[in-house]
Amino acid sequence: MERILLVEDDRMITESLSAFLKQEGFLAECAPGQREAEALLDAGGFDLVLLDVSLQNGNGFSLCGKLREEYRIPVIFLTASGDEYSVVTGLDMGAEDYIRKPFRPRELISRIRAVLRRTGGSRSVFDFYGVRVDTDKALVSRDGKEIVLSALEYRLLLIFCQNKGNVIARERLLADLWDVAGDFVNDNTLTVYIKRLREKIEDDPAKPERIKTVRGIGYRA
Repeated sequence: MERILLVEDDRMITESLSAFLKQEGFLAECAPGQREAEALLDAGGFDLVLLDVSLQNGNGFSLCGKLREEYRIPVIFLTASGDEYSVVTGLDMGAEDYIRKPFRPRELISRIRAVLRRTGGSRSVFDFYGVRVDTDKALVSRDGKEIVLSALEYRLLLIFCQNKGNVIARERLLADLWDVAGDFVNDNTLTVYIKRLREKIEDDPAKPERIKTVRGIGYRA
């Protein structure tokens, strides 16, 4: 389930829009200004930011620059400023899209999903049900503590991160691991790697919640 940060200082908008996002299957959190947004972003795990230009503290253009340079999270500007200068400035700063208020909720959801499809493969930080994966640093952690994985365990976890919520066939996992490892990975070896990964990231490896077995097919991330 994707996490969206809504940075908006209009309380009525944040309440109605966050409720709609949750109804559409997203996890939504809100911040009225730049300081509050940065505090949430530092904790990690967001997939996209909906960003207003005018904020209680700071401004949307300033935050957009940090989002692209430091956090590497896609941005959609959501603002009443529809003039050409604002649009060009926002897009030049790296925003993925620019939506003018008032907007149609269904159109917004469609454009959010389009941005997530375009940018999902380039994310540098993933939140996999509480397990944080930073691909820039090749670092996996949980509750602030590093989890040490082998190269193939790490690659396997990345595949699950990139397909969170989906069922992945064993044949696809074998093919992807073969491409990266350059070594033969057979069906039994895959079972061993899944077991080892579960032992490192699951609360109870015997009853996995993050990587679930789908009998006869593969696994659900």
